[in-house]
Amino acid sequence: MTDRYAVIGHPIAHSKSPAIHAAFARETGEDLVYDRILAPLDDFAGTVRRFIAAGGRGLNVTIPFKEAAWALSDERAPRAQVAGAVNTLSLLPDGRLRGDNTDGVGLVRDLATNNGFAFAGTRILLLGAGGAARGLLQPLLEADPTELVIANRTAAKAHALAALISDGRVSGCGLDELDRTAFDLIINATSAGLDDQAPPLPNQVLAAGGWVYDLVYRDDPTPFQHWGLERGAAVALDGLGMLVEQAAESFFLWRGRRPHTAPVIAALRSGGLR
Repeated sequence: MTDRYAVIGHPIAHSKSPAIHAAFARETGEDLVYDRILAPLDDFAGTVRRFIAAGGRGLNVTIPFKEAAWALSDERAPRAQVAGAVNTLSLLPDGRLRGDNTDGVGLVRDLATNNGFAFAGTRILLLGAGGAARGLLQPLLEADPTELVIANRTAAKAHALAALISDGRVSGCGLDELDRTAFDLIINATSAGLDDQAPPLPNQVLAAGGWVYDLVYRDDPTPFQHWGLERGAAVALDGLGMLVEQAAESFFLWRGRRPHTAPVIAALRSGGLR
C-alpha cells in the first residue's frame, strides 16, 4: 500500500516540499505520496490527528506550527528537544508521534558537503534569536567551530538563547556590539530577509575570505547575499540547499534511505522542478 506523507503549514501553497519528496521517491523507488495540508491556525493538532487516522505516516511542519508540533510530540529527538521546535513528525509503530528537527543538519550539510565549508576552528556569527536560530544551534556546535556568537536586535533575547546552551563556545550580544570582532561565517536567521532587507551590521564583522549564508532563498540574490558580496565574501549562499538537505534528512528518518540531493538542488535552481 502506498504510504502517505505531507507538509503542513499556513500558508502552504508555495511549498516546494511535494516536488522535492516526489523526486526523492522516484530516485529511491519508494512507494509514497506527499501532499500539502493547509491547517487552520486554531486546529493544528486536530489536523495532524485526522491525517494520521486516515493513514498518514509522517509530516513535515512549517510556519507557524513548529512549536505546536514540539508540544504535540510524544517523544523528541535530542536536537528537537534543544531546538524547542519540530519540523518532522514520524508515526511510531505503537501509534505515538516522534518529533525531530532537521533544519540544523540540513544547513550544515549544505555548507560542508555541498559547498566545501570547513567548520573546524572557525568563528560563526548567528543572526537572530528566534525559533529559526534555535533549531541550528546543536548541529552547528557539533561541526566543531571555535566560537558561536548569537546576535540579535534585542540583546536580551540573544543572551537568553545562549544561556540555554551549556557550551563555553556560545555567547550572545546585541547587533550594536559587533564592532570589534570578525567572523568566518555569518548566518542570517532573522526575519529581515522575508522583508527584503539585510540586518544592520558593521562592515568589519565579516573576516577576509569569510562566507555568508541566508536561510531565505529566491531566484535572485537576497539583500543579505548582496551585503556579503559587497564586503568581499568569498561565498554568499541562500537557503535552497538547506531546504533540500533538511528534506532529505526527513526522508531518511521516514524511509531509512538517504536520497541524492545534488540533482534536486540543480533542478530547483534551473526551474526544472516545481
